[in-house]
Amino acid sequence: MSVIVVTGSSGLVGSESARHFAAQGFDVVGIDNDLRASFFGPGASTRRNRSALERDVPAYVHHDVDIRDPDAVGRIFAGHGSAIAAVVHTAAQPSHDWAARDPETDFGVNATGTLRLLEATRRHSPEAVFIFTSTNKVYGDTPNRLPMEELDLRWEPVADHPFHARGIDESMSVDDCLHSLFGVSKLAADVMVQEYGRYFGMRTACFRAGCLTGPQHAGAELHGFLAWLVKCAVTSTPYTVYGYGGKQVRDNLHSADLVRAFWEFFLAPRSAAVYNMGGGRRSNCSMLEAIARIRELTGRELDWRYEPRARIGDHIWWISDTTRFEADYPAWSVQHDVDAILSEIADAVAA
Repeated sequence: MSVIVVTGSSGLVGSESARHFAAQGFDVVGIDNDLRASFFGPGASTRRNRSALERDVPAYVHHDVDIRDPDAVGRIFAGHGSAIAAVVHTAAQPSHDWAARDPETDFGVNATGTLRLLEATRRHSPEAVFIFTSTNKVYGDTPNRLPMEELDLRWEPVADHPFHARGIDESMSVDDCLHSLFGVSKLAADVMVQEYGRYFGMRTACFRAGCLTGPQHAGAELHGFLAWLVKCAVTSTPYTVYGYGGKQVRDNLHSADLVRAFWEFFLAPRSAAVYNMGGGRRSNCSMLEAIARIRELTGRELDWRYEPRARIGDHIWWISDTTRFEADYPAWSVQHDVDAILSEIADAVAA
């Protein structure tokens, strides 16, 4: 039986990936040591997702392993060898705020951990497809240089700018800008994944995602925009909006839509592929718009305050242009908009 290795398998995208590939008939080897609880506290633990996978997915086997450990990672890959058909790498330290507290851990998990996985794949499973969950933060604060106009509830690029209609594409430079330390560690990993594709001929892809979310998201204040917002509304927890008048815009992609993109790439892989990936113009909102929609959805007033100081590395406006991926994989499209995502998250939090 062919094997799919999923890192961060108890997290939002990892658990979605594990279920999807298991449903396609693969054995799934999960690697996850719940560092998310260490980063963001016990409320962000992914152990509930792990328990659900082990209960519901017979083809799933879990390894409580740190991806920074070359020996432990190597043993897993050596044990399966050429049976590994793909590596879906979703494990990460995902917060640019947290990264500034402990840059060594952030870089170790995001950059060195990715290198460990690439090397294990090259040595033991060189024909495997390697899928990396990157981030739009590799572009640093370059998106904030776009000419913007302020509307009632959101910021938007001026109407005649090339990115206005479809969003930001892969032509945006990653150089000559301020990066959060998180952005740096993910960019190092991103370029390494590309290099293993070009230099060693491996089949690799970097999916530079915006906000990823869904009902399995263990939202925390430092990571998980929509999930944390809904959790605060349902549980009457105070919420803080940082900077830009609350009008900063994010596209939001449901984890199931992202994993369907992974699947399409797995079926017809390329080497050193790079894709901006997100909800695009179909699924996006500003902070103020999200607060209003949650009020309508839950019937609750969110207890929120405004902090004028924006977070370092935060984008004023990000909408992904997914044209490149859709051209390569025309069977894929975004299936969930913001309202559908919010409804699913609210039901999960209430439950």
